[in-house]
Amino acid sequence: MWLTRFAELPLALRVLFLASFVNRAGMFVFPLLAVYLVRGEGLSPGEAGLLISVGSTGLLVGSLLSGPLCDLRGRRTALLTALLLNAAGYLGLAVFDGPPWTYAALLFVALVGMGMFSPASNTLVADLTTPEQRPFAYTISYVGNNLGMGIGPLLGGVAAAYSYQLMFAGNILAGLACAAMILVWVPRDRRGRAGGAKEKAPRGSLGHRHVLLIVLVSFFYVAPLIGLEYALPLAVTTALNESAGLVGAVYTINSVVVVSLGLFLEKHIRAYGTKPLLLAAGALWALGLAVIAFAFSLPAILLSTVVWTLGEIIASVVVPTYIADHVDERRVGGFMALNGFVLGVARLVVPVGLGVIWTSHGHEPVFLTLFAAPLLGMAAFALLRVRPSPGASAAGPPDPVAAPDAARQAN
Repeated sequence: MWLTRFAELPLALRVLFLASFVNRAGMFVFPLLAVYLVRGEGLSPGEAGLLISVGSTGLLVGSLLSGPLCDLRGRRTALLTALLLNAAGYLGLAVFDGPPWTYAALLFVALVGMGMFSPASNTLVADLTTPEQRPFAYTISYVGNNLGMGIGPLLGGVAAAYSYQLMFAGNILAGLACAAMILVWVPRDRRGRAGGAKEKAPRGSLGHRHVLLIVLVSFFYVAPLIGLEYALPLAVTTALNESAGLVGAVYTINSVVVVSLGLFLEKHIRAYGTKPLLLAAGALWALGLAVIAFAFSLPAILLSTVVWTLGEIIASVVVPTYIADHVDERRVGGFMALNGFVLGVARLVVPVGLGVIWTSHGHEPVFLTLFAAPLLGMAAFALLRVRPSPGASAAGPPDPVAAPDAARQAN
């Protein structure tokens, strides 16, 4: 029973998952930022888009800073810094009335915090779990984040309809509430990883080359997700001439599949190795995108969402688990940050590239390009040397007696 397995996790992680959910559910501002800048501050759509693009580089910077900060000051400090930077940036956006460049600078600060949070959270999960617990812990984290992301825009829209100040206040208060929970219940870092029984990887960069390649190649599974965020709204409203409200149906289906099937998938994938799981994730991504590319229609888009979301779930759990299982404890934070950086790079380059293709050739080559991405990823993963993970053959829930001292003490 997943509730029993959840109760066996350290208290610090249970609090972290709750804080992550509250933080995601409280992200009122970012999904509605363009609306705020245009309607609330009187900028043109072009100016708003440019400022958001410039400010979004903060996600990359935050991902890069998260690893060193985790290693130098600890995981809790990195999490608190992330939340406080995010709150400070949004507070500035809410109260300052200056030239347009100030909006980009303040958004940059807020998104540095957003970019730092996820790698630091993943690193703490690696610290406080056994190898057998990690797939379940990362699945819970992923499901909670997606549930929060499904709730956040809805609550933010209600708040913005009443007042933009209420929208900002809700986002800031949610972040500060999460910081308070982490400050009280997440302990300072302890030396000694939860996975202390596993063999350490060599300290040199070559010892982690297989992990580095896994993270870099995962770009081909991240790129379709970011590409769909860009292409699906345009496809529904322009190529299909449907209402923009139907775009929300895609996100609803995605969230429902993640929440309803995430834990089911985790229970059944624990007996499989990393490479088969990554290939299965790519196959699901490719199958889902093939439905759109070769049978383009609104029903095809909705059906495909169910299929590619399954691939998204598997990859989102397997990659951080592999990092946690195979990287020396002193470098886990850096590799988790690199994983976040790959996502940030995709957010910057994929929409631009697909926009050029769409402008020159229409929507069909865009979806064919997205279909090709997971195929390239599968080919690369098939060639990579992937090492077995310590918990890959676990057939049941982890034995709490086997949990290390650091994890038990966190309870």
